[in-house]
Amino acid sequence: YEIKECDWSSDVCSFRSDMARNPFRMRWRLYMTAALLFSSTTVAQTYPNRPVRLVLGYPPGGGIDVSARILAPRLSDFFGQQFVVDNRPGASGNIGADIVARATPDGYTLLMMTLSHAVGAGLYKNLPFHPADSFAGVSLTGATTLVLLGHPGSPAKTLKELIALAKVKPGQLSFGSSGVGGSPHLAGELLKLQAGIDIVHAPYKGTGLALSDLIGGHIPLLMSALPGAAPHIRSGRARALGVSTARRAKSMPDVPTISEGGVPGYDVNHWFGALAPAKTDRKILDQLHAALVKIMRANEVVVALDKAGTDVATQSPREFDTYLRSEIARWSKVIREAGITTQ
Repeated sequence: YEIKECDWSSDVCSFRSDMARNPFRMRWRLYMTAALLFSSTTVAQTYPNRPVRLVLGYPPGGGIDVSARILAPRLSDFFGQQFVVDNRPGASGNIGADIVARATPDGYTLLMMTLSHAVGAGLYKNLPFHPADSFAGVSLTGATTLVLLGHPGSPAKTLKELIALAKVKPGQLSFGSSGVGGSPHLAGELLKLQAGIDIVHAPYKGTGLALSDLIGGHIPLLMSALPGAAPHIRSGRARALGVSTARRAKSMPDVPTISEGGVPGYDVNHWFGALAPAKTDRKILDQLHAALVKIMRANEVVVALDKAGTDVATQSPREFDTYLRSEIARWSKVIREAGITTQ
C-alpha cells in the first residue's frame, strides 16, 4: 500500500497509514486470517474423504453394537465413505473411550457409547481421560430400556416374588451384568437400594457371556439392555421380570416396568450416543449430527431400531454435551449412596 496524502484525523486514513508503515506485518495478518477461514471451510466441505472408525468399548452382541451396525452402513451411503464399526471391549467401555480421547480431533475416529460412559466418571478415580471434557458431543443416537431377566426355571415368576425371595435369602441370590461400572450394574445397584434387598453382583466380560450363563442356569438373574436380550425373551429361554424405564417398552408391551412390579419410582433410561474427541471442528460435528438425524428419521431405520428394542432419539451436539454432564452428576450420586468402589 502507498499513502501519499493523509488526513490524520480520519480513522480510515489512520488504519491505512498503519498498513503503509508495516506492509509486511499487515499482509501476514491478512494471509493468516484468510488461511484459517479457508482451512475451516475446506475441512467441513471435504469431510469425510477417507473411512471413519466408529469405536465401541464393548464386544459384539450388546444393544449399542446392534444400534451401531444399523447406522454404520447408512452413514457410509450418506457420505460416500465407509463407516467401520470397531469393537474394543474392556474396562466397562473405558478402553474404547481412551482410544477416541487420544485420537486426532478430525472427525475420523468417533465413540459410540452408552449410559455406562457417564457412570464411569463417578466410579473410576484415575481415568486417563475425562468423560465429558475429553470429548465433544455429536448426538444422542437412541434410547432403550434395560430389562431384569430371570431363568425360566426360577421359582420367582414375577418381580414381587423375586423381592420376597431375596428378603428371605439375603446375599444368596446374584445378578449378572456386562461388567463392573456398566449401566446394567448400576441399574441393579439402584434396584437394590430402592427395593431394600441384598443380591450379589456377578460381573461378566460382556452381555453375551452373561446371557449364556443365565440361559444355562448358572446365574438366576441378569440386568441387560433389551435389544440384546429380546430374542431370548421371545424364545422363552429367559423370563423378563421388568423393564427399567418409567413406561413399558413399545417392542414388549406385555412386560411390566420395574416400578409397576413393586419398586415405585424406579426409572433408568439406557441411552446411546456418539462422541468425538474434544476440539473437533464444530462444522464437522454439525455435519455428522445432521446426517444422523436424517438417517434415523427414515422409516426403515425406525423399524430396524424398533425391532432391536431401541427408540429413535437425537439431540444437537450442544444439547448432548449438557445431557452427558447431567447424567454424570446423577450416577455419581448413586455410586456414593451405594458405596460402590473399584479396585
